[in-house]
Amino acid sequence: MVSGILSFGGYVPRVRLKRQSIADANSWFNSALKGLAKGERSMANWDEDSITMAVEAARDCLQGFDRGGLAALYMASTSYPFQDRQNSGIVAEALRLNSAIQTMDIAASQRAGTSGLIAALQTSAGAGGPVLLASSEKRRTRAAHPLEMTSGDGAAALLVGEGDVIAAVLGYHTETVDFVDHYRGQDSAYDYVWEERWIRDEGYLKIVPTAAQAMLEKAGVSADAVDHFCFPAAARRVSGMIAKKLGISEDSVRDNLQANMGESGVAHPLVMLVNALEEAKPGQKILVVGFGQGADALLVETTEALAKFPKRTGIKGHLARRREETNYNKFLSFNDLVNAEHGLRAEVDRQTGMTTLYRNKEMILGLVGGKCTKCGTLQYPKSAVCVNPNCEAFHTQEDHSFAEMTGKMNSYTADSLTYSADPPAFYGMVQFDEGGRMMIDFADVAPDAKPEVGMPMRMMFRVKDYDGKRGFRRYFWKAAPIDAPE
Repeated sequence: MVSGILSFGGYVPRVRLKRQSIADANSWFNSALKGLAKGERSMANWDEDSITMAVEAARDCLQGFDRGGLAALYMASTSYPFQDRQNSGIVAEALRLNSAIQTMDIAASQRAGTSGLIAALQTSAGAGGPVLLASSEKRRTRAAHPLEMTSGDGAAALLVGEGDVIAAVLGYHTETVDFVDHYRGQDSAYDYVWEERWIRDEGYLKIVPTAAQAMLEKAGVSADAVDHFCFPAAARRVSGMIAKKLGISEDSVRDNLQANMGESGVAHPLVMLVNALEEAKPGQKILVVGFGQGADALLVETTEALAKFPKRTGIKGHLARRREETNYNKFLSFNDLVNAEHGLRAEVDRQTGMTTLYRNKEMILGLVGGKCTKCGTLQYPKSAVCVNPNCEAFHTQEDHSFAEMTGKMNSYTADSLTYSADPPAFYGMVQFDEGGRMMIDFADVAPDAKPEVGMPMRMMFRVKDYDGKRGFRRYFWKAAPIDAPE
């Protein structure tokens, strides 16, 4: 059996912040920011984090696959919402994966994404089923730091294992070197970054070629046979310099998506890999490298199965679904970079009862309602009595998830009085296409939008609210326009 990549998926938040807006606000202090002001960066909404983005990338990846057959779920990030609660476990609950599945958080290095991919490949060989890797990042940076300009939020997911793979793994290699290009200490909120030229000359141009060359030798592949080279360096021309040093064609160097997304940290090597798979043809070789205290290098070759692979939204699709944002203050507020006054209505104790959350975790995290086995009526939440007035049967409901169902907006309210981190708060009634309806919050609706009754909606896993006193965040599902109005 051939081992490799069985499926891929991606997610990029809809909102894109113009970099010029950041430069206009901060170049009075740091004039060098003007040189980074071109293009835009992806910007997670207030209710998005690395967990919610990982869920969306995983849903994209798992289309058409049996989730019950997964052997493991790994998540890679350096921006986890929880330091001591398994973040991948929340993703598994949202995806309604089998409780017997192995889950693991991978962190502490910018190459955690590629290291996670290598671990997933190794695990899948003897796991008795495919392994899902989701890598996601929402990095916090100081205001006016160059990283604020070059970073972007996003996620990628890969399903690896044996079978009819779309890309076979030809080899991988790791070089571990405690080269500190940046770091974040235990009590620090932001990365501390060292000098750029040092990172380029002693890090990128020495460590990466060593790892890539060793991997190519193991695989028995010459550098000029590489069709796509994925290396996520925000610094200009670095990828081309590495390619030249290795003997890889300059035409093979992939766009690092800096112009319209930014670098999504741990996730970005896999974001670029997914983007390459979206455009590659069968029989092409893709080299992807992750850098951070050493380097991981992996080489895959696409197969004929890629030509028949069902289309995903992926990275290309999400990049096309954009909404421009020029309000830099909104970005600061969403990322807790400014101590803003939210008003009296925000002063509510949002403590979560852990017993209630646990007892209702399938309903809350998996959006599981009920389906009447007597009349087929769908309802959320599930109850002891069927809501169909022509049925009203007792204890006839079986579990039914609403998460992957689409629907239409029946009604909506734009509420400017209730507290919302991004007012007005949109909510309303959604009528599901397969049956059932729900009053629910809406996501990804522009503040000045005028939604139309009947517009198609899909469910998205999001942050419900934050408990700032205790450092806890609640997750739930929201309805988002499939084609959100600008």
